[in-house]
Order: sequence, then C-alpha cells, then structure tokens
Amino acid sequence: MKARAVIIHELAHARAALAAAVELGLPVELWSAPGAAAYAGAGWFAAVMRAAANQAPPAAFIAVLDCDDRADLVQAALRQGLTQVCFRGSRATAARLADIARHYGATLHRKMPHALDLLDADDPLAACRAWFDAAGT
Repeated sequence: MKARAVIIHELAHARAALAAAVELGLPVELWSAPGAAAYAGAGWFAAVMRAAANQAPPAAFIAVLDCDDRADLVQAALRQGLTQVCFRGSRATAARLADIARHYGATLHRKMPHALDLLDADDPLAACRAWFDAAGT
C-alpha cells in the first residue's frame, strides 16, 4: 500500500495525519513545509515528530524534513538524528549527500511528492481523512 504524503506545519497537523492514517490502516509520509529546515530547524522537526509519535496511536509513518537546496541543513538534520531528508540542490551535491546519509542510515529524497498541505486546513483530521479516501482507500 502506497503511503500518502501530508505537509505539516505544527504538532496538531502531525497528530491529525497520524490519527487518520491509523483509522484507515494506511502508511503516511509526514513532510515539513518546503524549506522548513531553514526557518524552523531540524531540532524543531525532530521534537514535533517525537511528540506526535508518542501522543498518537501507533502509525506506520516516515517524517521528511525539507532542506531545499541547503547541504549544510541536510547535514545538520542527519546529526540531529533525522533519517529522512529532502535536498533539491544540484545532482553532484545530492550524490555526495546521499553517501553521507547512508552512513547515518538515512534516506535522501530529491523531491516532494504530491501532498496535502495542511497550512490552511480548518479541520486537519477531516482534511486528512478526505485526502486519504480520495487517494484510493
């Protein structure tokens, strides 16, 4: 079963996405907003993901921090313990970062998938349910 992707901006979004995924028995990818590593930081994202995982029912999910084209932020995220990062810079730099990520047991993504962005969702849980249902559940 293919995971559904959701862009989260806060802990409530992560909780809603995980709750909907558990209800429907689906895996989910929790993505930070584009470039969030630059303005929110790897520490914030890691803390939000830990809190969401601890407060939500057990869900199959990965959490991906978007680092835009910043190799330094990818490396900071890896040092923070994140295992899924996105880098949208040059191919040559991405190849080097992918090698570094493998040493950390991490995965380097090159682009964000088609995803539900919860930024303006009045009811994130309902939005996630509808998104997952529309995706073929």
